[in-house]
Amino acid sequence: MARVVELAYYPVKGCAGSAVREGVLTPAGLAHDRSFMVVGEQGVYRTQRRDPRLALIVPTIVDGGLGLTLEAPGHEPVAIPVDTTGPRRDVDLFGAAFLGIDQGEVAADWLSTVLAAPSRLVRVPPEHRRVTDGRTPGTSGYADSCAVHLLSLSSLDLLNAKLAERGAAPMPMDRFRPNIVVGGWDEPHTEDRARRLTLGTAELGYAKLAIRCAVTVVDQRTGERDGPEPLRSLAAYRRAREGGVAFGAKFAVLRPGTMSVGDELAVGAWGGTEL
Repeated sequence: MARVVELAYYPVKGCAGSAVREGVLTPAGLAHDRSFMVVGEQGVYRTQRRDPRLALIVPTIVDGGLGLTLEAPGHEPVAIPVDTTGPRRDVDLFGAAFLGIDQGEVAADWLSTVLAAPSRLVRVPPEHRRVTDGRTPGTSGYADSCAVHLLSLSSLDLLNAKLAERGAAPMPMDRFRPNIVVGGWDEPHTEDRARRLTLGTAELGYAKLAIRCAVTVVDQRTGERDGPEPLRSLAAYRRAREGGVAFGAKFAVLRPGTMSVGDELAVGAWGGTEL
């Protein structure tokens, strides 16, 4: 029986996540997931691809979303009142133009110091109307693409077996930054074929495979790159038709609701693999 074994959301794109026992699934994914983003002076998003030290920043949503705290090793924590009404500024996410609400000088100064580069923090505005692609369209905040990233334990077990064959160390789940981790699927990559999922009171629709990038070579505990794994091993058996390597799957929200660790996951429709 497939069940949810981990839930996590990532308040600030590229920064550390928050593990939770239960969560509210909104049309844009788990509540507060990727609702903030760090940008450079020109409004271009920062990512662990270029700024791996983002992994060391631990954001925490407080007061039901009215506040945000930021912590990082060697730096004093900072508390930020969340602005949801201020002036909008242009931001760039993968070359697409969106808007963000700037969160002020305190956040900007702190992030610029931690990352050693001029940075600002923006929040998704209430009128954000992003449409994501894939087999099932949906919406999301500042996530790379779709609202929900799901990965199974059996998929990670297979990857770690492949790594062991190469004499490489096993990878922890946090390298892949999933929102939902599923246990109980004996066959690796079962998530590739699940087209409609029900868990808790929520329902998800399959959008596409998760194509992996260089973020997976960043150690989430040290904020340093230690590649070429896992990309090298994934390239040997998980090459996707459209290019790149696939690991996990992306889903859009068909029905918002609540979910908890331990919830049974029911598959309402299956499809074929897209590899």
